Amino acid sequence: MYASRQGWVLHPLAIPRSLRHWLCDRGSLTQRLKSHCTGFRVLPLATGVGRPHLDEAGLLDLPQRTRAYVRRVILLCDTTPMVFAQSVLPLSGLRGGWQGVTRLGNRSLGEALFRNPRIKRQSLTYRRIRPQHALHRALRKVLPDAPHTLWARRSRFCLNGRPLLVTEVFLPAIERL
Repeated sequence: MYASRQGWVLHPLAIPRSLRHWLCDRGSLTQRLKSHCTGFRVLPLATGVGRPHLDEAGLLDLPQRTRAYVRRVILLCDTTPMVFAQSVLPLSGLRGGWQGVTRLGNRSLGEALFRNPRIKRQSLTYRRIRPQHALHRALRKVLPDAPHTLWARRSRFCLNGRPLLVTEVFLPAIERL
């Protein structure tokens, strides 16, 4: 079971009550955010071939230092950043049903994932993200004042036996929605 790797757990006991309903919801985060704001937007930060973090490579059964397609975005409600998201797709997935991922631009990956009934979501896992974690370091490049500790969730989506890993880091403003 991949849930306990690198500090990610299946049942987070310490999630603050104000975040619990956001992190534990298995539906489309995009749809949920859209229902709380008038101007939902996806801000692409980085897309292309790169090296996934070690814990991501393990979840995708990739050897260390293997390259993958990586996409980083910020999800905004109006002009306020709500979620920092990173998706990682093994390059072999680009030849299968996932090839559209590279053409999303400023469109939501979540909408595509939840629209296709052949895409299956696996278990959600959770963890606190602190400054030493690679995701926190990536986030601070665009939001230098990011809090010391943030909560994140991740899950694998599978299409035709090929995985796509999605990690979502929840930013403090989401608690006010």
